[in-house]
Amino acid sequence: MEHYVTGAVVKALREKKELTQKDLAEQIGVSDKTVSKWETGKGLPDITLLEPLSAALGVSVTELLAGEIRMNTNRAGNMLRSRFYVCPVCGNVIHAVGQGSFHCCGVTLPPLEAEDPDEDHGICVEKMEDDWYITMDHPMTKTHHITFVAYVTADRILLQRTYPEQDCALRFPRMGFGRLYAHCNHHGLFQIKLTRDNLL
Repeated sequence: MEHYVTGAVVKALREKKELTQKDLAEQIGVSDKTVSKWETGKGLPDITLLEPLSAALGVSVTELLAGEIRMNTNRAGNMLRSRFYVCPVCGNVIHAVGQGSFHCCGVTLPPLEAEDPDEDHGICVEKMEDDWYITMDHPMTKTHHITFVAYVTADRILLQRTYPEQDCALRFPRMGFGRLYAHCNHHGLFQIKLTRDNLL
């Protein structure tokens, strides 16, 4: 395992939750001296304690192990925390609410970082009845094409695959504020925000 829990992360998360070492110890069934040892780098929590420890600290096991504190006021599933992963070998698309660790075809997949569209990846959005009509003037050849378009709001995601030799034109029902994502197999992920200005 490349990363493991650090005492600094345990301490920072415990203090964020306003827990004493004793409070945390009682929640996971260890002594406060054990928690103190973890936080001062004199010991590490056993792997069997990772799930109860992450639950007590209000984070996922992945966040605990990564050593990064990603706080969100809506941990119950805010879809706007969405991350996308695409396999460069088979083209498999994986969606997760937040960052995770995913593998496909023997490859560790990094989360795609979305950029603002450039002149070659403009996303055109028009109202059409109760839908958004989305088009992209982009090559759709077998070797260079848009692989998917996704519409994400706080509580929903609609994702549609797009295929070579077909126009990149699709419709999504209008669901409210959110983001539109489009993935190019050569240049990565692009996004635009759907705000009050373009929803009216």
